[in-house]
This record gives sequence, structure tokens and C-alpha cells, in this order.
Amino acid sequence: MDIKSVKNYLYWLFCQFELITCSCLMEPWEKLLFYTFNIAMLVMVLYTTYIFVPLHIRMTFQFFLHLFGNQHENTVSVVK
Repeated sequence: MDIKSVKNYLYWLFCQFELITCSCLMEPWEKLLFYTFNIAMLVMVLYTTYIFVPLHIRMTFQFFLHLFGNQHENTVSVVK
């Protein structure tokens, strides 16, 4: 796949996005606000996913380990 076809494909995807969101009918200042809002939302979703999804996966894994009896031993053991 050459560079020109990738460029054309990305341009086609952008045109499809503009048609679906009807942003091709907006004025330039409206497009700026619209794209700024969408990019800000995307960044916040990606940041939240980066921060919280690994935590939830670890907690879920620990829950199922505890449920099936593979519990961690205490780090402090009682010696008699």
C-alpha cells in the first residue's frame, strides 16, 4: 500500500466523519468548537481508561483468586 492511497483513504474517512456528524454544514468557528470538544472528550476517556481499567482488572483477578481458594498468605507469620 503506497502513501498516496493511505492519504486518500484517510481523507475519505474524514469526509465520511464530516457527513455522519453533519459538521460539513458548520461554519469554521463551529467546527473548531465541535472538534475541540470531541478531542477533549476522547482524551479524557483514554486517560480514564489508562488509569482505571488496569486497577479493575487486577481487583477482578484477585476476587476470582479469592473465590476459588488461592489466597495470598500473610506476610507476617506467627512462630511458636
